[in-house]
Amino acid sequence: MSTRPSAPATPEPAVTLLADDLMTTVVRLARVLRRHAAPVVTPTQWSILTTLGRQGPLTHGELAAVEHVRPPTITAAVDRLEEDGLVARERDDHDRRVTRVVLADAGRDLLAHARRERTAEIERRLRGLTADERDALAAAAPALAHLLDDGDR
Repeated sequence: MSTRPSAPATPEPAVTLLADDLMTTVVRLARVLRRHAAPVVTPTQWSILTTLGRQGPLTHGELAAVEHVRPPTITAAVDRLEEDGLVARERDDHDRRVTRVVLADAGRDLLAHARRERTAEIERRLRGLTADERDALAAAAPALAHLLDDGDR
């Protein structure tokens, strides 16, 4: 049972404006951060690597669900990542019919390097903000994360 109040049936103009402002800002921030990403992988591949880095080994179906894409998209992306030595497929110890995608050492290294680059860029930009602006972002971070909790509402 959710403790959050249900959303109004018709969006308020302020909510619509906020949604538009957030979308524009997030898209621009993502574009800036992509310039500091690993150029050897696509955004989908990057997301898969990040998911595996956070959640550990997953089946193709689990990856597709987490990434909100169709299984063939995951299979193609994992094929390429495996060819590049960034992930591996391993049989499940308890059920040999199940294959899990695991992050390879090269994938872990790529993630660590790109995260350092991206974090440094965000940190540089945060230092250009006032203390109040940084506090406002810190206060908003949990709500922004909550936007991703259940994208199919």
